[in-house]
Amino acid sequence: MTLSIALVAVLLLAFAAGLFARRRAVGLRGGGARLNSLPGYHAFYVALWAALPALLLLAIWTPVQTGLIEQSVLSSPVGQKLPAFDLARDTILTEAREIAAGDREAGFNAESSELAPIYDAATSRYAAVGGSIAIVFALLGAFLSMRRIGVDFRARSSVERWVMGLLVAASLIAILTTLGIVLSLLFESLRFFQQVPITEFLFGTTWSPQTAIRADQAGSSGAFGSIPLFWGTAFIGAIIAMIVAIPLGLMSAIFLTQYSPPKLRAWLKPMLEILAGVPTVVYGYFAALTVAPVIRDFGIAIGVSSASSESALAAGLVMGIMIIPFVSSMADDSIAAVPQAMRDGSLALGATKSETIKKVLLPAALPGVVGGVLLAVSRAIGETMIVVMAAGLAANMTINPFESVTTVTTQIVQLLTGDQEFDSAKTLAAFALGLLLFVITLILNLIALRVVRKYREAYE
Repeated sequence: MTLSIALVAVLLLAFAAGLFARRRAVGLRGGGARLNSLPGYHAFYVALWAALPALLLLAIWTPVQTGLIEQSVLSSPVGQKLPAFDLARDTILTEAREIAAGDREAGFNAESSELAPIYDAATSRYAAVGGSIAIVFALLGAFLSMRRIGVDFRARSSVERWVMGLLVAASLIAILTTLGIVLSLLFESLRFFQQVPITEFLFGTTWSPQTAIRADQAGSSGAFGSIPLFWGTAFIGAIIAMIVAIPLGLMSAIFLTQYSPPKLRAWLKPMLEILAGVPTVVYGYFAALTVAPVIRDFGIAIGVSSASSESALAAGLVMGIMIIPFVSSMADDSIAAVPQAMRDGSLALGATKSETIKKVLLPAALPGVVGGVLLAVSRAIGETMIVVMAAGLAANMTINPFESVTTVTTQIVQLLTGDQEFDSAKTLAAFALGLLLFVITLILNLIALRVVRKYREAYE
């Protein structure tokens, strides 16, 4: 028996127990008794007690089983002859696991074929143990919960407590995941700052991690200045892209909500939102093959000798087009949510339609508009493919939009691509960049939240 079969068995047992509990509750009500809760709540109560403890056990048993199987394989006569080198031993075990699972017929190492039957037997044995215990838990939960079914049993309250517990668990998973991300960034960043001074990282203007290969070179290389990366991120994502996205997105939202006929709006809004579903690699190809050559030729035509086929302007323009739907959709919803009485009152006082939009609707919808802009900025800051394909990898501090620049996310990808040693400053720099980008984004979010609250209070 595999764990998958045990999972299906647990779910079937829970379903059957729920049906039996419902039938029993209906029988009590048919006898003239007045139930405290509907029969459906009794069924859900029994099914939850039959399923959730067993499913939790299977979730805990899965990683435990992996360790037990590996220990059993290594303790076998063939396993004791495996190399002491971790990488070689893990390679052989991986091949044996794949052979046992039927994913491959043979491995590169002879030992893997000998270990495959042992691996298969250990997997079957421990899966049967874990699956049997889970089924016993399901039967026990169904039996104990079935005994509580009665006329006065508050099944609805119990089910609601279960649901509340599941919602709290889901919330805790999200919180713990965020905490784990922050802690992983923090610990690896501290390791990086043990090799590179934090002042050099925060205020340095030279980014060339390839020049500091060894750990003893990191502290004196002066190659880990992050200012060019954050300037490139802001230049492309927060300046050029926003110059394109904010006016176009806001004007699109105003037209769709105030001037467009309903039939035209029904066509234009979905077409505009299609832009949000286009893969970023497609935007990258469009920027690299179409927009970038045009920008280069235009720069040369106006006398910019340094115009490059990889430029901040090409990446920023295409990125701005990509995030227009984020600004437009949020602004559209915010403008449409403004009470009709405010529009009517402004028009009744003699204001024109354009004056009403400028003086009444946009100020009232400002929180939603700011939220859309913030979402667009966050999307632009995290973009990688367009920058890689259209802006290049050069860490330049320049205000010339025709030159090549790079961003934080692009450099993180470059630093973590391929086989890397997580003891070198070059690799650990990616975590420091991620932590600093997280802090900057958090500060921007807090500032935007304060601005939104301030203006929202003014119009309540």
